[in-house]
Amino acid sequence: MPGLIKGPALFLAQFAGDDAPFNSLENITKWAAGLGYKGVQIPTFDDRLFDLDKAAESDAYCDEVKGICADAGVEITELSTHLQGQLVAVNPVYDKAFDGFAPASVHGNPAARQAWAVDQMMKAAVASRRFGLSASVSFTGSLAFPFLYPWPQRPAGLVEEAFAELARRWKPILDVYDDNGVDVGYEIHPGEDVFDGATFEMFVDALDGHSRAQINYDPSHFLLQQMDYLAFIDLYHDRICAYHVKDAEFNPDGRQGVYSGYQPWIKRAGRFRSLGDGQVDFGAIFSKLAAYDYDSWAVLEWECCIKSPEQGAAEGAPFIASHIIEVTDKAFDDFAGGDTDLGAIRSMLGITS
Repeated sequence: MPGLIKGPALFLAQFAGDDAPFNSLENITKWAAGLGYKGVQIPTFDDRLFDLDKAAESDAYCDEVKGICADAGVEITELSTHLQGQLVAVNPVYDKAFDGFAPASVHGNPAARQAWAVDQMMKAAVASRRFGLSASVSFTGSLAFPFLYPWPQRPAGLVEEAFAELARRWKPILDVYDDNGVDVGYEIHPGEDVFDGATFEMFVDALDGHSRAQINYDPSHFLLQQMDYLAFIDLYHDRICAYHVKDAEFNPDGRQGVYSGYQPWIKRAGRFRSLGDGQVDFGAIFSKLAAYDYDSWAVLEWECCIKSPEQGAAEGAPFIASHIIEVTDKAFDDFAGGDTDLGAIRSMLGITS
């Protein structure tokens, strides 16, 4: 029997807060389960919900976290290290902006911040193994992205050196993930050096094809770049280990297009939307993933410039559930078939010798 996509699940990062039910893992998992979610993706960078240091050191703590989730009626889908992964590679132009992703003790010290991020990534590999997870999700970080649009012209070799350095930083991390039997599903995302299929290929090539460099598939980022997000699955399905179900819309006009004119989200040509409110063809995506036997989780990442997170979460669980395909192990016209008879087949084809 082919694999079945698991879900619906919810990425908790956009919902965590200081008020109940969003202020603790116990409360937020009960809330999510009450909406119909069967899994949760846990942000390792939010200490209201999770302590990564403890998880890397203590089976007892991991058992406690698993117990909280099980009592609520949900499973852990993956651990997210998006913010720590971002800090593995930071172009100096982003130093001040990204200091906010790290502890105050390393602010203003890029080398210390990077070392902290690498340590966090290593701990997440160990913690994922302790939870019995086979995949995690993250970002690659960015060295070359400020030079995306080539004016003035980029110096020859700049992009190649950026990806070589990105690989030098990530390979030791990925080796630790390999030792722990865990993939890193990179969210392919503008702002990261790996933001489309071409850059993902460059990254994997620089890593000599490292098997743990995988993809967290999120079609919203491809729609906003005007990419063919279905053909992407055809090209890279063997590297897709995780799936963020997120919607978006792109409405260019005479004033703005893909770059969206520095406008706030509500006024951009390209905007993230709640599930079903955008332009992503999720029926086609779920069908294609099912055809390629994707059998991991479908995880809602909620981001919308209009709708409230509470409404988006409430609508997201039934939306995902309605798109999960129970893959058949029969052909629809089996009823009209018969037993195989080589002689009859040869006769039907006019083969007499």
